[in-house]
Amino acid sequence: MSKFVGAHVSASGGVFNAPDNAKKIGAKAFALFTKNQRQWKAKPLDEKTIDAFKQKLEEAEILPQHVLPHDSYLINLGHPEEEKRQKSLDAFIDEVQRCEQLGLDRLNFHPGSHLKKLSEEACLDRIAESMNKTLEVTRDVTLVIENTAGQGTNLGYRFEHLAHLIDKSIDKSRVGVCIDTCHMFTAGYDIRTKEAYDQTWKAFDDIIGFSYLKGMHINDSKPDLGSRVDRHHSLGQGKIGLDAFRFIMNDPRMDDIPLVLETIDDTIWAEEIRLLYGMVQ
Repeated sequence: MSKFVGAHVSASGGVFNAPDNAKKIGAKAFALFTKNQRQWKAKPLDEKTIDAFKQKLEEAEILPQHVLPHDSYLINLGHPEEEKRQKSLDAFIDEVQRCEQLGLDRLNFHPGSHLKKLSEEACLDRIAESMNKTLEVTRDVTLVIENTAGQGTNLGYRFEHLAHLIDKSIDKSRVGVCIDTCHMFTAGYDIRTKEAYDQTWKAFDDIIGFSYLKGMHINDSKPDLGSRVDRHHSLGQGKIGLDAFRFIMNDPRMDDIPLVLETIDDTIWAEEIRLLYGMVQ
């Protein structure tokens, strides 16, 4: 099996609980927050916690490269105010270091927002600068930029935005992207038919390149194509429909990366994981 499907599981009570929660739903990959995502500060990870996480990961038979940690929602690497951008950058560096400590090789993050105070390009340049500062003081962890739905003033909804950030990076071996199917769809990239799917991924390959694809979020969408609204749905219950996920599960370009559900009903994640594996032909 070359597909690694899971979900964004809870790390409540300690990061070492996440692999157990993933195992319970039959996941071969997972996402987690390595600290409370709604707080700026978190106490450092101690040796006991780090060792327990690594042991539980081994017991769950999930490889570190199939884990896609997510940073805090508070972080905005493109913040127009320098003091707030610096606060975000410090928090982001801390998140990367936590991944290093846990032996994880990638960190997923939302690029940032201009808050109507900067042009898109100026904001993207600030994000790239923040990423480069992070790359300078960390090692071994790839910064994985997530595409967004483009809601509000969030950047990253166009493939060109992601390409711009990669282009400005001082170390292209340590940057990548995570494509969220709901965000992709509501940003205007159709994947519902084989023709639309092929066209969208060709654009992705031309503008960004598949070598940078380090993970995916597998979500159906409540809003319509191009609505620029970020609201996930359970698989087959939204506007994308099941065919797109069947295409993904049979597309070798999505092999060996974490494919992570963030669908809205965690009580059916085990079912959704089985559904996706059942699509493999």
